Amino acid sequence: MQPRDSVIIRVPGSTSNCGAGFDTLGLALAIYNRVSLKRVVGFDVLGERPRDRRGEKMAGTAARAFFAHTGRKPLGFSFRVDGEVPPARGLGSSVTVLAGVVAGLDALEGTGLSRHDMVSIVTAIEGHPDNASAGILGGFCVARCRADDGRYVDSIRFEIPDELAFVVASPAVEVVTKESRGALPASLPYFDAVKSINSASYLVAAFASRDYAKLRDAVHDTMHEPYRLPRIPGGRAAIEAGVAAGALTGWLSGSGSSVLCVTHRALGERVAEAMREAFAAVKIPCEARILFADNQGLVLEGV
Repeated sequence: MQPRDSVIIRVPGSTSNCGAGFDTLGLALAIYNRVSLKRVVGFDVLGERPRDRRGEKMAGTAARAFFAHTGRKPLGFSFRVDGEVPPARGLGSSVTVLAGVVAGLDALEGTGLSRHDMVSIVTAIEGHPDNASAGILGGFCVARCRADDGRYVDSIRFEIPDELAFVVASPAVEVVTKESRGALPASLPYFDAVKSINSASYLVAAFASRDYAKLRDAVHDTMHEPYRLPRIPGGRAAIEAGVAAGALTGWLSGSGSSVLCVTHRALGERVAEAMREAFAAVKIPCEARILFADNQGLVLEGV
């Protein structure tokens, strides 16, 4: 790859955990942020607009990780983030920035990183590979890390056709992932963990085999949802309302506050309306989106 002076990277948002697949399962969604990078004189990382300046710390973290991985001399750059992925809503917004900066610097420098390298770099920053693998690789990803030190090993991914819709209801409540992790218990009863393993394995098999009827009521999680969902008024009711309206299953997206239902395409609007009404019942504004899977992952879109 030849070095460039500017670049635009499109990165999809994602839903992670997918029920009981805590820190393991991720699914890329067709909702996007575009991260633009331009070389600047010096070594600074500069947000182009006031809202971008709030992300300078995150962009700087991604840049340091990139230069440490590649051994390249640091360069200065400005950046801006445009798009649709809402922050602090459990849709992988932080990964869109981290991956966008890593992939953007790769394009600026012509280092030729593989997507595996990119997932590894972003996973090391995030501490878990679910959103990183989905946002970079696209599709439905089952990601693996080493048991001893948490380093990224690999992902198995498969594509999801447009016959499935993913209805995402995002209430006007922000949830910071690091804070949400503080609500999780230090340990779980043994057989509760077994039940979650059973559910996660069956869910992956249903998606991988494309036997989507098997998704009905497939999610049973004891790993994180019992501790996080109660902190989101209307969240559990919205999932239940979506399923009652015809959705196959549903889950808390990431750490929230968004909740998601999987449904057949024809039922998307009916499910979305039911989920909106559940949040309206507790007087919380909510935006419901009918999305489809993204099977491309991040894309070098322009220069």
